[in-house]
Parts: sequence; C-alpha cells; structure tokens
Amino acid sequence: FITHDLGVVAQAAEKVAVMYAGKIVEYSTVENLFAKPLHPYTQGLLESIPARCSDAKEKQAYLKTIPGSVPDLYRMARSCRFHDRCPFAFAECELQDPPLLAVEDGHLVSCWKYGSEKNN
Repeated sequence: FITHDLGVVAQAAEKVAVMYAGKIVEYSTVENLFAKPLHPYTQGLLESIPARCSDAKEKQAYLKTIPGSVPDLYRMARSCRFHDRCPFAFAECELQDPPLLAVEDGHLVSCWKYGSEKNN
C-alpha cells in the first residue's frame, strides 16, 4: 500500500520503499529503516515526525522540516532529485542520478554518499 503516514508504516508493514519525486530512494525492513535511515530524505522524514510535547510552543520549537521545494516532475534533470535540498550534496550529485545500491543485506539506497568512488 502507499501512505505518507510513517506511523502506519511502522505498525502495518515489514518492508518499506521510500520514494522521492517518483523514484525509490531507500528500501529496507521497517525496523532497520527506523533504526538506521541512510538516505538524507528518509532521515529528514523521520526527523520531521512531531514529538509528543505538552504545550504548543514546545511542539513548534521541535518540529523539523526539510528545506527547499520538491522538483518539477516535468523538468527532471539527470542529477540526483534531492540534491537541491540535501545537506550532504557534493559535485557528483549534480551530474548524475545515483542508482539504487545494496549498502547492507536487504538495505538499498540511492545516494552518492554511499555509492561514490570518493566515499568507498
């Protein structure tokens, strides 16, 4: 099934594929994804889950967002789709969209941070 609710994913799924701008950027077991998210978008999603706080000011202070805007799907560049919003982006990210690579057994990620010759 498809959902934007990570709480539903945590309760109802065993494996999860995280998509960004129409592309799978991370695939893993739910347990591993929540414990060790690899893709910067996945990390941002998990960090943006509201914390349980007692008052509105405290809630607002802790709510994180992912800066920037989603790319125009009609004018997709050959670059990584997340590079404009990524805090870890480097030159390779602007040149080519990374493939989905197995980083660990059953954990795949589409990110040059894990697949670049520079970082291997």
